[in-house]
Amino acid sequence: MTDTQWDAAKVALGSAYWKRNLVISLLGSFTTIVAMTLLLPFLPLYVEELGVSDHAAIVQWSGIAYGATFFAAACVAPLWGRLGDIYGRKLMLVRASLGMTIAISLMGMAGSVWQLVALRLFVGLAGGYASGSMVLVATQTPKDRSAWALGVLSSGIMAGNLVGPLIGGALPPIIGIRGTFLAAGGMIFFAFLATTFLIKEEKSAARKQAAKASGGWKSIPDKGPVVAMLATGLLLMLANMSIEPIITVYVAQLVPDQGQVTMVAGIVMSAAALGSILSASRLGKLADRIGHWPVIAGALAVAGLLLIPQAFVTGSWQLIALRFLMGVALGGLLPCITAVIRHSVPDSAAGSILGLSISSQYVGQVAGPVLGGFVGGHIGMPAVFLGTSVLLLAGAAFTWLVRTKEEQA
Repeated sequence: MTDTQWDAAKVALGSAYWKRNLVISLLGSFTTIVAMTLLLPFLPLYVEELGVSDHAAIVQWSGIAYGATFFAAACVAPLWGRLGDIYGRKLMLVRASLGMTIAISLMGMAGSVWQLVALRLFVGLAGGYASGSMVLVATQTPKDRSAWALGVLSSGIMAGNLVGPLIGGALPPIIGIRGTFLAAGGMIFFAFLATTFLIKEEKSAARKQAAKASGGWKSIPDKGPVVAMLATGLLLMLANMSIEPIITVYVAQLVPDQGQVTMVAGIVMSAAALGSILSASRLGKLADRIGHWPVIAGALAVAGLLLIPQAFVTGSWQLIALRFLMGVALGGLLPCITAVIRHSVPDSAAGSILGLSISSQYVGQVAGPVLGGFVGGHIGMPAVFLGTSVLLLAGAAFTWLVRTKEEQA
């Protein structure tokens, strides 16, 4: 059996421990994402507590501190993926959970805003548990169950994004802001212990040698599907985040009682995430049955069409319903993107290419709010929805063309 045939057989069968690894990865990802996002409600308050008094400076430093993690993570994700290919994906999860335990605990002991920003940068550099879990699950799950398993994991990650801010709003009045950081560090420490002692990864000297010799991007036989998935991941995050800078102002035009604006804006932001949580595993299961490409193209097209009426809503309930449906459509994208990349690259380069995919998603996460704020401020808020719709529909057409070429090949 050749190396290529052996790799294909291994991908089809998966690891004997894939179900256990999925459960631990799901719990660990949920825990670490909760710990990462619970600071959102009180971050400006903590910046003020660290000595920043000017209102504009508080907002600026809060944005810098929040964005620092994603900037650092985008820079190092391919590196951690590459090291995971060589030294093992479990080791990367152990490293990430331990690094995040230390960094988030130290945030509760910060003495200045500079220290807070530095620790947020360190979290991005040393962290990446959820993205590392994606790589582990993608490379160890049987091929015919991969999209479903990745959908389950995606649901846990998105649930963490929903629950984290809720916990962050409830805990500080009880145990204080600094105590909340220490509690979050303790949560991740349990994820570190579970990862260390419960996740099982088969050792393969052949894979390690192949990973060291692999040229990464050069080792991919057909780069078309991978390029399409990198672009799709960027579009996914851009579509989700483009509305963030304008949502409160947009909702203020729809809600008669201005005292309810922030509450309704929060519901609008959560509606898409809730829809994705409910649909991710189901669309992943559908993709395992009918193929990943139809689900990806269909999800992009439906989401693009749902953005059009969002530009013309007359009531907040309409916007909430449309965002929820858009989340349902987009829920299947992340598992399908990961599955397509996994099946398009050799095992020896899977981690580094999936790391590149994660970086592209972070780019979308940063570019979305920047572009949405610029377009909304200079052209108008409806243009944000319509412009994002055009991008998603173009992405759907591009994905369909790549799919057609793949089927012909």
